[in-house]
Amino acid sequence: MSTHKKHLTRRRVLGASAIGVAATGAAVAGGTGLLSSASAAAFGHSDDGKNHVVDTGASLVFKVSKSTGDITSLAYKGKEYEGYGGKHSHVESGLGASTVTIKQSGSIILVKVVHGAITQWYAARSGENNVYLWTDKKDASFTATRFLVRLKPGMFPNTGPDTWIEASDKVIEAGDVWQRADGTTHSKHYSGKRTIDYDHVGFTTGSVGLWLVRSNHEKASGGPFYRSLLRHSNDLGAGLYEILHYNQAQTEPERFGLQGPYVLAFTDGGTPASSLSHANLDSSWVDGLGITGWVGKAGRGRVAGVGLKGMNAEYAYTVGFANADAQYWARAAAGTGAFSCKGMLPGTYTMTVYKGELAVHTGSVKVTAGGTTSLHTITVTGDPSAARTLWRLGDWDGTPGGFKNAELMTYAHPSDGRAAKWTGNVTIGSGAEAASFPAYMWKDVNDGILVYFKLTEAQAAAAHTLRVGVTDAFANGRPRVTVNDWVSPLPSAPTQPSTRSLTTGSYRGNNHTFTFNVPTSAWKTDTSQYNVLKLNIVSGSGGSAYLSAGTSFDCVDLLA
Repeated sequence: MSTHKKHLTRRRVLGASAIGVAATGAAVAGGTGLLSSASAAAFGHSDDGKNHVVDTGASLVFKVSKSTGDITSLAYKGKEYEGYGGKHSHVESGLGASTVTIKQSGSIILVKVVHGAITQWYAARSGENNVYLWTDKKDASFTATRFLVRLKPGMFPNTGPDTWIEASDKVIEAGDVWQRADGTTHSKHYSGKRTIDYDHVGFTTGSVGLWLVRSNHEKASGGPFYRSLLRHSNDLGAGLYEILHYNQAQTEPERFGLQGPYVLAFTDGGTPASSLSHANLDSSWVDGLGITGWVGKAGRGRVAGVGLKGMNAEYAYTVGFANADAQYWARAAAGTGAFSCKGMLPGTYTMTVYKGELAVHTGSVKVTAGGTTSLHTITVTGDPSAARTLWRLGDWDGTPGGFKNAELMTYAHPSDGRAAKWTGNVTIGSGAEAASFPAYMWKDVNDGILVYFKLTEAQAAAAHTLRVGVTDAFANGRPRVTVNDWVSPLPSAPTQPSTRSLTTGSYRGNNHTFTFNVPTSAWKTDTSQYNVLKLNIVSGSGGSAYLSAGTSFDCVDLLA
């Protein structure tokens, strides 16, 4: 792996602690487990007239509105944490009038909330400081699928890229991107994390922690590398999100059905117990609760692969599975590429092998309930890095990693004071070329970047193919190239998300490669002179500045 790719990976890992998101497999400290039977003596529920009051028998008492199904109180060790701005914690933006029922079955209390196409469930287990949640959505009558936990102001430190100060920070874009006096930018969008990178998100004071442990996202959308808002905090309150379908930078249609459990967990300051993560959770206790759409372990299958052949050892590989009803993924083992994906719903899936975030192999696999589908070694044949080149800027991995400002863009706005200037040309052979090439290019900001390069007499005597790989685009922004006096045809715009992305912490769209066939007549005949490649962004859409048409780059190379 080149230095720039390793550095980007390192920054992603460090970002987890910076914003309170723990990566998969994080060590457990101060976890939440079952308490003694003596401490669970108060387990039960009551009615205060407006709410169902659930006492977990541990240190947590929570309330659910009998009219809306909102969580209206989260009292941990006698201290209230829930609510801000006159609003409570709820699915979507609040369901409104709903049918709310509650029942107790031994050591489990289950609350059911029904509103149109959505059924929301809450469960408490005796002696645990946890709330288990499920969301069952049947259609698109609501535009998003999320659960938002709203927290009172001042309960936790207000630090990180996804925090801001409304009293003094300045709004610079769409009402949700803020700039501080020191030039740094902040937004609820700046999580810096992909779905595959985290198990839980939350806040801690060191003595109290509040976390939202994500579900397996099997009926979410966007795949393993999707980036979305995870939490926010300001001087008016804070929020934790379980985002299951969100229109921002979305690459897939919405899936419907039961999602969960995801878990709201209080701790004594440390991260939640690893047993709460979707990968480790023993959910056998859910089987008999009557939750609509629930499929237990017996109704699920597994895919196991011997390994991958043809991997680049400098990159991480992921194997994804997706169809219209569900999505899953598994990390491939370094060296062998072996992988295992368990807990899958029966069906036929498109299987995609990713080098970094770039699809380099696709296939099909069938999953059966209670069975294991075993796969022989898969040979990776679709890696564009295998092609012989005269020169290459960056590398093919489906990300802008290594290009100028790439690391910063997952947790900051392009106008951030820490960003290097987006302008500046590149000379092949000068050293550190990729670090000088901008990760993003906009029609209004840095259009017309130049790349200088020389060819030998033999190289200049032949036509060559120029490849420009992009990871996303805004407002149909796409590259058109000029080589010396030769101008390429106008390329068609590939399908990309229609919302903001480059300014909201995401470069993730649909990876696409533009191929330009440059004729022999385009090259300089004097081999001592530099050839000049000019990149322009073309589109008739978009606004101005960083909201003008733009694109993010994966790799640029000239084939031999």
